[in-house]
Parts: sequence; C-alpha cells; structure tokens
Amino acid sequence: MMKSRPGERDLAEKSASVVAGEAATLCAPPRRQFFMTLRDIGMWVRSARADAAVAEHTAEHGVSHAFEMLYVADPDPYGAIHPRYRYQARKYEMLLSFLPARRYGHILELGCGVGALCRALAPHAESVTGVDIAAAAVQRATNLSRNHSNVAFASADVRTFDTTDAAGRRYDLIVIADVLYYALQRDDQPALEAIACRVAACLAPGGLVLLADHYFFGFDAASRRTRAIHGVFRQASMLHQRAEHRRCFYLATLLEQN
Repeated sequence: MMKSRPGERDLAEKSASVVAGEAATLCAPPRRQFFMTLRDIGMWVRSARADAAVAEHTAEHGVSHAFEMLYVADPDPYGAIHPRYRYQARKYEMLLSFLPARRYGHILELGCGVGALCRALAPHAESVTGVDIAAAAVQRATNLSRNHSNVAFASADVRTFDTTDAAGRRYDLIVIADVLYYALQRDDQPALEAIACRVAACLAPGGLVLLADHYFFGFDAASRRTRAIHGVFRQASMLHQRAEHRRCFYLATLLEQN
C-alpha cells in the first residue's frame, strides 16, 4: 500500500474526525485520503478560467447570459463530473456525510450545474429538483440523469425560484453550493437577505438548508465573502445553525427551520 506523506495524513484525519460522536448521518464520510491529487491542479486551472469568463461576460451581459455562454462553450466548465479529478467527487461525498440520517421527501438544489450533487442525493429522497440559471446546464443535467426517475431539472434564478415543487410541496432540504457569490454583487446585502428569507419560507417543518462555499485561509477575500453569506442565513428569523464544517477549501453550514 502506498504510504501518505505526513501532511497528507494530517489533512485526511482532520477531515474525518469532526463527525465522531455525533448523531447518525446520511452516509459515512469518504475514506481517509488526501483531499486531491496532482491531477486536480487541472481542475483548479479549469475553474479559474471559468470564473474569469463569467466575470468578464457578467460585466458585459449580466450573470444569466454569462453562465449560459459558459455552459455552451464547455458542458462541464468546473470539472464537476470529470473522472480524473478527485476533489469534487470527494466534496460531494463529504457534503452528504454532514446531513442527518433521515428520509428526505423533497430536495431542492439551487445552482445545480450539471446535476452531480442532485444525482448523489437521489437515493435518499422521494424527489430531487435541481435548478440553474443556465438553460445549457439544465439540458446537460437532464441528459445525464435519465436513469434517475426521481430527479428533475428546470431553469430558474436563485433570486426568483418557485417556493414549492411542481406538486406544490415544500422542501425538506435545500442545498446551495458554490452559487451565491456569483449570483449577487458583493455589496448587495438586501438581495442576499431576501434570498435567505425566501429559502427559509420554502422549507417544510423542520427542513434543512445546506450551504457550501469557498473557504481558504479565513482572511482572504473569498473566505470573508463566504463568512458574510453564511452569516446572513444564520441571522434569518426562521433559521438557526445546526452545524458548521470547515474542510479544505470550503466551508459548509447546516441550518434548520425554527
């Protein structure tokens, strides 16, 4: 068996230790290993290029058109489903391990991209709905999910999405991963507060919200932005924080309806 270098082992063990002694979760965390491989450097380069393209086109045409152009040019611009990358697949496994073990009736993912996380959630829910602002991403997600009969996708904006599913039912879980810092201008606090209130109002009694966003060193701009976003959700009158998990390069916050 290949031995891990000391730094790799420390990171792997730290990532797995937080769940010890807690209530049962939806699934076990991924096996202990370094959170990425050398190949994942290509994913980070790919993601940086995608972010740069989004920023450029958002300034000229708006965020909706920017993401549509992105997914038309590349069906998987962030490497979410590319088999050569470990980081994203491991991240999705870890996010599921943060959720309490229960049967989720109806789940909504805002900003679903190509639907990888929706498909991961499908075995644990009666229905999963993924929405994205880019019609090209929705089409790609739909094509990839044909074998998942309880998963559906639709084009929608995180600021104006429907508050119930197609059958008029509220959600037991809403997931918002790596979305809100793209959807809003950095200083648009009222819009962020409105989204937090809208999300909270969409939940069934006892429903959960799982947020996940970039988090690097704590003091950098991306980390401060993530802290601000999660803080607005924690302050929403209908939500309270249930747990927080810091992992390599992201922060996840689990909130529950009051």
